Amino acid sequence: MKKKETYNIAIIGATGVVGREMIEILEERQFPVNELRLLASEKSVGQKISFKGKSLTVGLAEEKSFEGMDMVMGDTPTEVSKMFAPMVKKAGAVFIDCSSAFRADPKIPLVVPEVNGEAALAHDGIVAGPNCSAIPVAVAAKPIHKKYGIKRMVVSTYQSASGAGKGGMDELAAQTVALLNSKEIPLKVFAHRLAFNVIPQIDAFLPNGDTKEEDKIMKELRKLLNAPELALACTAVRVPVMCGHSATVNIELEKKASAQEISLLLEKAPGIVIRDDMAKKQYPMPMDIAGTDEVYVGRIREDHSIPNGINLWVCADNLRKGASLNAIQIAEYLIKNPS
Repeated sequence: MKKKETYNIAIIGATGVVGREMIEILEERQFPVNELRLLASEKSVGQKISFKGKSLTVGLAEEKSFEGMDMVMGDTPTEVSKMFAPMVKKAGAVFIDCSSAFRADPKIPLVVPEVNGEAALAHDGIVAGPNCSAIPVAVAAKPIHKKYGIKRMVVSTYQSASGAGKGGMDELAAQTVALLNSKEIPLKVFAHRLAFNVIPQIDAFLPNGDTKEEDKIMKELRKLLNAPELALACTAVRVPVMCGHSATVNIELEKKASAQEISLLLEKAPGIVIRDDMAKKQYPMPMDIAGTDEVYVGRIREDHSIPNGINLWVCADNLRKGASLNAIQIAEYLIKNPS
């Protein structure tokens, strides 16, 4: 991407929860925007969204929408991203996609700037953003893998209702109200009641017993860490939290490291905040990290059941670092490293 003073940016799915976060973050970070073009499906056309004190009108996402744009960001269903990607490339813009459409494609870079930002520079018009749970785990795992080597990793994710979009958040709220008032429990987004419950299934089951979500997280972590043979296991669970994804990460290292050494290493790593004080009962929790940009790590301790074991608790805002912020950080990396 050529160096410019300001850039023309389009957001597909601008009225969704991730799209709205993108708009807010562009303003918060003072991204050098010349024109911001907000796009969505027909049902959202005409809506007004504020940006830098101005009211912008949401337009229809179609081929001509991308003309004159430098970058297009989106969080849309997979089939929608695949439909629009060729149009974005034809218009000469870079497509930074938060969907799962291109993550597994070996020709398309999958990028978390703190982990493998340089990979974005090898794009051919498309850069993929990873799964909202894979991102914080990769941010925490990368410095550990680089220094000590990771032999095996077991990840259990505790994913909030917002991971299922606005519909998931609305359903959790409606279920909670209904349950407390002895009303009928609405079920549309989730297969079971989420309020006061946990659901050990996110997405459909595969023949091997994993869910598609678990499979995506494992494959994306291998790609992000550039460790295609890394032994990984994952269980993804939906929890009755409105926003913020958490994960337990159990790591078997190639080389021995103490909990203190891991803590000091992560404390110096980009994008990480350590919140780990047993005496004060301090550790990352979704209710505290919602609306923040960093990956929070706590409960750092040795796993004494194996020779070189480490346990971590990881927490991040899935709408920000897990999606919208990561996309904008990719855009920032591209403009700081012009071709």
